Amino acid sequence: MRHLKATPIISALVGGAAAAIILAFAQPGHTSTHVVVPATGATAFASQVNGATALTPRQIYERDARGVVAIRASSAAASSTGSASPFGGQSGATRTDTGTGIVLTSTGLILTNDHVVDGATSITVSLDGSKGHTATAHLVGADRSKDLALLKIDPAGAVLHPIKLAASSKGIEVGDPAYAIGNPFGLNWTLTTGIVSALGREIKAPDGSAIPDVIQTDAALNPGNSGGPLLNTYGEVIGVNSQILSSGSSKGAQGGSEGVGFAISTSTIRRFLAALNAGV
Repeated sequence: MRHLKATPIISALVGGAAAAIILAFAQPGHTSTHVVVPATGATAFASQVNGATALTPRQIYERDARGVVAIRASSAAASSTGSASPFGGQSGATRTDTGTGIVLTSTGLILTNDHVVDGATSITVSLDGSKGHTATAHLVGADRSKDLALLKIDPAGAVLHPIKLAASSKGIEVGDPAYAIGNPFGLNWTLTTGIVSALGREIKAPDGSAIPDVIQTDAALNPGNSGGPLLNTYGEVIGVNSQILSSGSSKGAQGGSEGVGFAISTSTIRRFLAALNAGV
């Protein structure tokens, strides 16, 4: 299938009809397939069991936006004489993928999706939502089976604003508020709002592995949101925004948000960080 604007899509027939369903990483340049499982049962809203003070969307944005960075990952594009890249790319040129990252520590650790930085030879992050303040990042570790990557920048001369990870996925329930901050289509520090639409979803990682315990949200996610935070009403990270499901043309036109997005849960994130001894 032809890819336009380097946006990843995969279409599938629904009920034998001609309608197309597209699952895309919420970041240009990569593809995946998707399988869902029934959501788990719910007994109480997180707001009923969490003693923290709920914040307004404006308060969450004012507090957490500074902990969200824009990522540019550059790599050599596919050669016209070599193996064709499944993600497109111009021969002899440099391909630059864009995404979002989450500042985890004041020492410069940044979390994102593996598919944002996979194969990159150069990674830069914008620390304040503008291209004028950037830092070079290096890869600390990545796990393609979880679609997660950990970056590090030199914190010298930078004022970093870590965002708190939720303790686990427990306590999150369908209907709870959900907020996404990211860089869709290069529009840095964009806030979108919604709810937790479902729990217990399953998506596929870049290497084909199943990622369980995924959070579904109707907060708008688009190409460039990959690697950014899905936040609860207390401004804590409950997931990393990773994929979207949307309809599109049979020619593979760019997919956009239609209210079905998926975030890798904090429980999976914490296992990934623990394997790297990240101390977060």
